[in-house]
Amino acid sequence: MVIGMVWYNPKVFGTAWMKASGMTEEKAKGSNMILIFGLSLFFSLLLTMSLMPMVIHQMGFMSVFDGIEDAKNPNTEVGAYFKNFFDTYGTRFRTFKHGALHGTLAGFFLALPIIGITSLFERKSFAYIAIHVGYFIVSLALMGGVICQFL
Repeated sequence: MVIGMVWYNPKVFGTAWMKASGMTEEKAKGSNMILIFGLSLFFSLLLTMSLMPMVIHQMGFMSVFDGIEDAKNPNTEVGAYFKNFFDTYGTRFRTFKHGALHGTLAGFFLALPIIGITSLFERKSFAYIAIHVGYFIVSLALMGGVICQFL
């Protein structure tokens, strides 16, 4: 949300976005900002949850053992295997840089096609697509970095 506040500021891309989208000051003032920001926060949380398995590779390994109670007990064969894996590889690729890489890739391979396809059918300009996709690439890169480093 902070990135959006900066990105869509009139001194950055806000004026270009308003022109490309056909937004006016009058339209913006007539909006329910509580609803818009509330839903934006909710959608951001959904993005965060979907980004976690992309940036934390260990989640794929954990999902294989989902529902197996023995995996939580290191005194069982499965639990010892699970524990050994995390002792050996639990922190592999868990850096801000690696998470930012995967977040950036998510921006290119998820945000770009979704925004691009929708925008093409809405007859939006390249500038419109570039402004929005740029925002999501930067946002997802930072989200991925934080998730990978700190969660």
